[in-house]
Amino acid sequence: MEKEFHNNLELNIENNKHTNMEIDLLLEAIYRLSGFDFREYNRSSISRRIYNRMRVSNIPTITRLLEKVIHEEVFLEQVLNDFSINVTEMFRNPSFFKAFRKDVIPYLRDFPEIRIWHAGCATGEEVYSMAILLQEEGLLEKSVIYATDMNEHVLEKARQGAFPIQKMQAYTKNYMLAGGVHAFSEYYNTDHQYAYFHPSLLKNIIFAQHNLVTDQSFNEFHVIMCRNVLIYFSPALQSQVHMLFYDSLSQNGFLGLGDKETLRCEGIISKYKEIVGNERIYQKLY
Repeated sequence: MEKEFHNNLELNIENNKHTNMEIDLLLEAIYRLSGFDFREYNRSSISRRIYNRMRVSNIPTITRLLEKVIHEEVFLEQVLNDFSINVTEMFRNPSFFKAFRKDVIPYLRDFPEIRIWHAGCATGEEVYSMAILLQEEGLLEKSVIYATDMNEHVLEKARQGAFPIQKMQAYTKNYMLAGGVHAFSEYYNTDHQYAYFHPSLLKNIIFAQHNLVTDQSFNEFHVIMCRNVLIYFSPALQSQVHMLFYDSLSQNGFLGLGDKETLRCEGIISKYKEIVGNERIYQKLY
């Protein structure tokens, strides 16, 4: 019976001619109630997250879900967490970090200070990866890493620097493929559940809430990392965020994107040159 309910629910979302209107109303309500703007997110991605919340909560229609969002603050928080993008891992796409070490670090060595922005950092695995890389290259002491996300809940997890111990085998493999020069286990202590990364990695990291959709630039950066976030945005929102990054980068600063993201936005691509094209690493020209 439950399986039949879920199958009918999925068909309802995909085929109901009123679905787009319901989603528009839901996203507008979320924006007015919370200030978080998902109206220009990729619609297929948002639809999947809405469907999943309906399935988990046994809610038959988007309109019924909208009623709960409006009248139940706790439920609104659940939906906001559903919409937050939290997929990440340490040294994700190891070849990216290997290329960054080889082709970007030499530029950064001459800087008196280095400011790096990890936008949409989620639970912080890539932030700690960058801190480890900079420490191995002797640059962490003169670096400040600003790690931001719209979701305060995942930021709190990131601040703790504790990750499930069962993930360390995969993270160790990523680290070695990314050009790591030590035993990865030197960077953390463990108990029976978690690996706790050393506080020395944290002292140069600033975690803060920032919404790429609605917030402005807050500093000038030598490096901006935003990997596998823009794919969830509509083309218009991607262009808006790319302008934010361009305005936030120093001259000759570096932008790192995810492996499925590009700079192919009108008026943007000509302002950068490829440093490592297949790894989506670009340098601002002017």
